[in-house]
Amino acid sequence: MSRSDDSRPRRPALFGPAALDTFASGTDPQALAEAAHATAAAIVDAGRRSDDPDLTARLVRLVDDHGLDTIADLWADRPARSLPGALWRLYVVREWVRRDADAAARDYRAGCRLAEVSDVVAGVAHPPGPDEVRTLVDAVLTGVYRGELDVALERAAAFCRVVASGRAVRADDVDDEGLAAQVTRRAASLQQTADDLDGAARAWRVSDLT
Repeated sequence: MSRSDDSRPRRPALFGPAALDTFASGTDPQALAEAAHATAAAIVDAGRRSDDPDLTARLVRLVDDHGLDTIADLWADRPARSLPGALWRLYVVREWVRRDADAAARDYRAGCRLAEVSDVVAGVAHPPGPDEVRTLVDAVLTGVYRGELDVALERAAAFCRVVASGRAVRADDVDDEGLAAQVTRRAASLQQTADDLDGAARAWRVSDLT
């Protein structure tokens, strides 16, 4: 996408009709995969080529404007260590924090002392409260489009790792075995997300994240 005002729309469409129609039909798995990767690449390229802060803000708010289900239809089934798979995970983390910042901050605080290096990499302001974790996830997505994408992925991975550590601590304090097992599974799932985001960052650095 060109930087010039006469060739770049002021409010570009983030999802083209053709891509959405492909997902709506759901008849061709290969077409679905191609549309997912093409859409992810186009969005990242548009954001990184533009110096328009309004566009960056719209990209950060992608789920707010289009809904989590739309993003899921586009990207959720793609491999975790692919560009659409990584973007899906970043937006899911942001949506969770946006909806339940108190719980995110509580888990983060509990995990800080167990994952000190990850806490530094994530860069959440201390003391970490709801506003601080919301600011972090927005900063991560801003970094995808205006900074170093691999660094943004690593910050998100570090954030997930600290939260996962906090959830594991919380599971140890739960008396109900069923609930404790559920919290432990969620911690393990978030740890896997952290590993996948780190893997995506490594792939981006060697131009292998597609």
